[in-house]
Amino acid sequence: MGGNQVILGQLPENQSLGVRPSYAMIKAGTWGEGAKQMNNFYPVSEFLHADRQLNIRIGESVLTEHYMEGFCAVTEEQSVNHPEYMSDAGKMSWKININKKIAYHAGYGASRFFRSVNAFDMFWHAEGIKTEYSGEVILDGEVYDIIGEKSYGYADKNWGSDFTSPWLWISSCNMKSLITGKHLDDSAVEFGGGRPKVFGVSLGRRLLGGLYYEGRMYNYNFSYFWTKSKVVYQFKEGKGVNVWKIKAENKESLLKLVLKCPAEEMLFINYEAPNGKKLHNRLWNGGTGSGIILLYHKYGNKMRLADRIEIKNTGCEYGEYGVQ
Repeated sequence: MGGNQVILGQLPENQSLGVRPSYAMIKAGTWGEGAKQMNNFYPVSEFLHADRQLNIRIGESVLTEHYMEGFCAVTEEQSVNHPEYMSDAGKMSWKININKKIAYHAGYGASRFFRSVNAFDMFWHAEGIKTEYSGEVILDGEVYDIIGEKSYGYADKNWGSDFTSPWLWISSCNMKSLITGKHLDDSAVEFGGGRPKVFGVSLGRRLLGGLYYEGRMYNYNFSYFWTKSKVVYQFKEGKGVNVWKIKAENKESLLKLVLKCPAEEMLFINYEAPNGKKLHNRLWNGGTGSGIILLYHKYGNKMRLADRIEIKNTGCEYGEYGVQ
């Protein structure tokens, strides 16, 4: 099962209004076999929000810090006759409780000062890299019960004037130690980024992220320069399987991650940039990835393997502007 999102932007270019008014969009969909995405558009006048807390309403759909309820529906006729909707046919409704248990803070890049001067083209904050959802989803008439401790959920926020390219994202909170055999209930891994821009100037290919491991955060964030953090990554698009590789290190630890996700269980997620242009046309997106993390502790010039971790139900994404 996938999730739902709220997007603000402009109406698609090939629409008949003759102008490009702003809109609010609700996106809902699924990963796995039969992956699909549905988009519903609303005038911004129907987008209501609180100033100092997460409390959003679009039409009859609502989202708060602890609860969300709504629906998204696209008919076969709408999907075929309106490619500007960027949408598959389907119908989803949801009533879901939200319990965000572990957060990942992007650091200085999302601080009050840099937000106030719009320093970055794209900002990111992940309040729920481990989030337990509970409730009910109805997809195309079939009811799904969501069990909190088995939901392996995620919640974050992106905002700004443009998306990043490349765009990479990896997240999992379904983790098991392959050394002890123990399920890691208080753990989550998170990486995101690509090529951030500050005041319009590219910082090059950079990721930031971390591993929250049973109460301890291993943070690999280039904005914390004193930690000497460095992250390198690779993505390989395969005929049947897509593969991500990450090597992250700081003064105290080294993390190696290899993730695989079947291409048939992913989709090319459809986003327009906030300026109304559709620049990501091959943005792989999925939630059924699996892989291995090797975590090492550093002791001077020596390293010791701290754990070998299996990850499942992993959210994964990769795409670059201009790739078809």
